[in-house]
Amino acid sequence: MSVYRTAQLLLDIRRAEKEGPIKLERRRATRLAAAVSHARTHSPYYRELYSGLPEYVGDTTTLPITDKKSLMGRFDDWVTDRDVSLERAVAFTDDPALVGTDFLGKYRVGTTSGSSGVRGIFVFDKRSTAVTSALALRSFKSWLRPADVRAIVRGGGRMAYVMALGGHFASSTVLPRSIVRDGKGSKTVRGLSVFSPLPEIVDELNRFQPNILVGYAGQVALLAGEQEAGRLRISPRLVVLSAEGLTEQGYERIARVFDARIANSYSATEFMSAAVSCAHGWLHVNADWVILEPVDAEHRPVPAGEHSHTVLLTNLANRVQPILRYDLGDSVLTRPDPCPCGSPFTAIRIKGRSTEALTFHDVRSRAVGVPPGALALVVDMAPGLELAQVVQTSRTALSVRVKPARDADADHVWNNVRPEVHRFLGEHGLHNVEVTLDTDAPQQSAGGKYRLIIPLDEAREDVT
Repeated sequence: MSVYRTAQLLLDIRRAEKEGPIKLERRRATRLAAAVSHARTHSPYYRELYSGLPEYVGDTTTLPITDKKSLMGRFDDWVTDRDVSLERAVAFTDDPALVGTDFLGKYRVGTTSGSSGVRGIFVFDKRSTAVTSALALRSFKSWLRPADVRAIVRGGGRMAYVMALGGHFASSTVLPRSIVRDGKGSKTVRGLSVFSPLPEIVDELNRFQPNILVGYAGQVALLAGEQEAGRLRISPRLVVLSAEGLTEQGYERIARVFDARIANSYSATEFMSAAVSCAHGWLHVNADWVILEPVDAEHRPVPAGEHSHTVLLTNLANRVQPILRYDLGDSVLTRPDPCPCGSPFTAIRIKGRSTEALTFHDVRSRAVGVPPGALALVVDMAPGLELAQVVQTSRTALSVRVKPARDADADHVWNNVRPEVHRFLGEHGLHNVEVTLDTDAPQQSAGGKYRLIIPLDEAREDVT
């Protein structure tokens, strides 16, 4: 994407912030109509699905609902580029040597876990990637005051990402290529893998001294503990959290320990910048490029102020793999009145259990925290896996419920999963933790999704 095109996007999103609701709705309708037209012109799946619709569609409620299972089941018909196929995409994502490269020389690819019961492979064109980057810049503009920006610049402008690296994860669709491959980055941008032992991450952060820290909430909560203990000694001006949620007290603790501004985002592989936080604790939908529809179990609209059963997502940016009125599976609450922060975009909150760090005991009975997101990703990388669910059964044991992919050998999949979990735990000093296979199938939550990690306290609740 050219510098000129990026500049155009930045001007466009700035205009979207300042225009009123009527112009914003008109902008979205125009983009939706273009996305629908492109989809049914170039995607056999959507051509069939939309065969009875009028030529112009500017309202998502007229569209049929899609989901990951139906789309992945017809992957080759879903995509709009005939050179893209499921066979090629799987071969690409299964090859670690291709991490940090473009699929077919022009696309980024991210994989998702099977929290909905189906693993996903998502392909993004350059336009979609550029939109995500532009929205990220808008987020930082809303999170940082002029004094913060000046302090960050004076401090060297260093940014550290503590995220999943070395695989075709969702983060690989937006992070710089050098970081995705090996975390090296540059003098001002550094990537640290969540799979690394905590002491190594602490040492690297102490050397790098980031002005901005970006990471999974569970991992940053562990780093806050290291800061409290005096082993980590950094002074970020801004801490950006993603992935797992924390309790309100958890967010407050991180802000207090690092003496920093805390920002949060709502992201999914299907759209990596769906909503961003404000100072009042709400998430504001990037409504100029994504449409979120909170609905009940029958896919009927849910009024503001009530939690939805699920939410339907429409990505207005990506053309190569259209995601239109897609059942994301998250429960959303829409704020019924204007947010005090003054944002023109709809304010929401995501319902779900907060996930703090898993606590195990090492061989000396010392408590050791493990980031749940990193553990889930370690399991998720196993070849031949459709879905896995990790259940902590004691402070020194966990079990894994495994659902192999079609035609995959269950024993072979388990033999891939078990040593990787042992290796990951061992790097955290937990060689003593027992890892066993649970013969039960992964269990769905009340909302229909699969929780990939079930901590000890919640596992006990399920038993009782």
